[in-house]
Amino acid sequence: MSTTRISSDPNMESSSFSDRVSDTVEQTKSKITEFGSATADKFEQNRVAMASGLEGAAESLHERADELPGGPKVANLAHTAADKLNTTAEFVRQHDLNRMMNDVEDVVKRNPGPSLLVAAGLGFLVARAISGGSRG
Repeated sequence: MSTTRISSDPNMESSSFSDRVSDTVEQTKSKITEFGSATADKFEQNRVAMASGLEGAAESLHERADELPGGPKVANLAHTAADKLNTTAEFVRQHDLNRMMNDVEDVVKRNPGPSLLVAAGLGFLVARAISGGSRG
């Protein structure tokens, strides 16, 4: 009668666990890379359409700015916002995703404090949107 002996060598068990963790990390990295590539491709496919949408919003805002309640001050703010939308549309149309990411990185490096505040604000808005804005 033969008996199978199970190794009680902790190094062997540790190695196996380490290998599994390493494999999981590599699979996760691969999935994240695939997701990032797919997202970048989708962005590039829709970049011109996004720019056109921003231009359309700017045009609508310009057309309705003088009709907004609040007088000339509000109208001027609306026209300024519309001009910013047009500038953003032009930027999106002329720059690919890599260039935009480099520009954002440069802004964050030059202005880390305000960038952190903007990131926190965006995180809050995303969390509210995901939760449906309800508290209970």
